Amino acid sequence: MKDRKDTSILLIYTGGTIGMIHDPETGSLIPIDFNHITYHVPELDKFGFNLESVSFNPVKDSSNIDPDVWIKMAETIEENYEKYDGFVVLHGTDTMAYSASALSFMLENLAKPVIFTGSQLPIGLLRTDGRENLLTAIEIASAKENGLPLVPEVCIFFDNELTRGNRTTKFSAEHFDAFNSPNYPPLAEVGLHLKYNYTLIRYPDPRKNLIVHKTFNTNVAILKLFPGIGRNLVQAILNTKDLRAIIIETFGSGNAPTYRWFIDDLKSFIDSGGIIFNVTQCHGGSVEMGLYETSRELLAAGVVSGKDITSEASVTKLMHLLGTCGSKEEVEKCLGKSIAGEIS
Repeated sequence: MKDRKDTSILLIYTGGTIGMIHDPETGSLIPIDFNHITYHVPELDKFGFNLESVSFNPVKDSSNIDPDVWIKMAETIEENYEKYDGFVVLHGTDTMAYSASALSFMLENLAKPVIFTGSQLPIGLLRTDGRENLLTAIEIASAKENGLPLVPEVCIFFDNELTRGNRTTKFSAEHFDAFNSPNYPPLAEVGLHLKYNYTLIRYPDPRKNLIVHKTFNTNVAILKLFPGIGRNLVQAILNTKDLRAIIIETFGSGNAPTYRWFIDDLKSFIDSGGIIFNVTQCHGGSVEMGLYETSRELLAAGVVSGKDITSEASVTKLMHLLGTCGSKEEVEKCLGKSIAGEIS
């Protein structure tokens, strides 16, 4: 087992509130120089291992995150994979769950921790939550047992909980506990001690090497159903140029209106080569197509069940599969099964 002083962790700062301080001249928020991160978080020196950082230039507000940025994150990890024992990705909270989900699909057979974290308040503020989030994320990224990483997954650490990245969703813009994993328990919980839930963690096949997927197809759309939805809106989305797939966010356990025009329009889209993925708009729970009559016709039309996948994971998984799979049938087959622990 490596001695602690031989452990190396790479911080990857993509942007976001955690890396901001107030400019003393203008009062506005500006990104810090991560080469001097210990000035703002002097506790980092106490880890006793090699801690290095790289910062995106320019940094990205999380509202501007897109697949090109995901690819840059994945390539940064790929290029440094052999050099470091773990990675901590500092990211804005608004789209963190999308990025963590995307990387979980991109980094096939990942054998090292990739821990996303951020904060609700800038790290330069006295009352920031960023300091504890950063310190604990680094602690988790470096944690080993018998020389092997304890959590070789893409995860999110925020406010005392470590959750699987593709199971996590942001649910609060106000509180420090901004994230929730509605359908899967935390991989670790932090109090006086760091308690890992070992049986919930995914471990790779040690005989296989890391494979990094870098191709996305963004020709997808989300249609959120609501009472009174009209045919003009549905058709406007279904007729979007070059649209390959649509996620319908349905009621409850996957239910939708049984209007004849609605079912016919969805079936027509599927028959013409499109893919429809059924994801519940509820915060927790699962799609169970066929449980009620209002979802039975979706099943008959060829709609694929998203089971208990999050909205963020459904979007990124669909973009990933459309970019990597060779046929519609292959995409639909992979949508219906877990490829990175994203569905039960």
